[in-house]
Amino acid sequence: MQNALVLDDVTKRYGAFLAVDRLSFTARAGSILGFLGPNGAGKTTTLRMALGLVSPTSGRVEVLEHNDAAQVRERIGFLPEERGLYRRMTPVDAIAFLASLKGVPTAEGRRRARKLLEAQGLGEAMGRQIRSLSKGMAQKVQLLSALVHEPDLVILDEPFSGLDPVNQQSLESLIRDLAARGATVIFSTHVMQHAERLCDHVVLLAAGKKVFDGAVDAARAAAPRSLLLEGRFAAADVESLGGVEKLRTEEAEDGGCRCIATLSAGATTEEVIRSAFAKDLAITRLEVREPSLHDAFIVLTGSGKS
Repeated sequence: MQNALVLDDVTKRYGAFLAVDRLSFTARAGSILGFLGPNGAGKTTTLRMALGLVSPTSGRVEVLEHNDAAQVRERIGFLPEERGLYRRMTPVDAIAFLASLKGVPTAEGRRRARKLLEAQGLGEAMGRQIRSLSKGMAQKVQLLSALVHEPDLVILDEPFSGLDPVNQQSLESLIRDLAARGATVIFSTHVMQHAERLCDHVVLLAAGKKVFDGAVDAARAAAPRSLLLEGRFAAADVESLGGVEKLRTEEAEDGGCRCIATLSAGATTEEVIRSAFAKDLAITRLEVREPSLHDAFIVLTGSGKS
């Protein structure tokens, strides 16, 4: 199997509202794909179409080499954005019950549940009712419920929402472990840092349309580099340098000038630095700043437009 998920020219309409507009992308088997976009971009609708929970208005969806996700449901794990567990159950009971719905015998489901809970630092909580757990602990239990049957394809809708930094880090490790054992992981998020650290491949949506599809480094290349300069010079001197499109200034700690210069399209940091030294600017600190995935997201989705 080369591809775990294929969307080909998929559109979804709700009456006059166009939720997803002719979307195509592929998730390779064994990869981690970040499905990114602002709230309301169409991410959840797309994931629901991939799972067969919502039918596309037009286009083709292929999941684990089948045209109907229902045929391979036992090979898919799904964490919905809307969390929900039986609050009077214990974590072991809840995970084993949901595993049984995917064909795992109850005794085996309970064994796997205990093992997963111990591995995630929830050993002491496995006998407590879910209603007594913290929000973060309950969310981890629901995540483990989506993984207990050892799926080939894992789809996580906003999995980091509501988790503290420690549990976010734990979830990132878990996602890496899933990919290491050969599972394909697709997760939606509007927080770029998680995708930047985890993903082989990202797809960016804006208003239901795909605006980028490729590697993280290629996405970052869509945003301009910037230079940080500090020293005894006037901001106007930096603004007049060739290749500077935008300038943000503030007072440096030593009372000098601190500028963050965004480079214009096609300009290189080397050209701007040479121009600065040719003007004999009294620079005490110079730092080249590579664009982040967040910077690229702003550029590609047009989120920075007023």
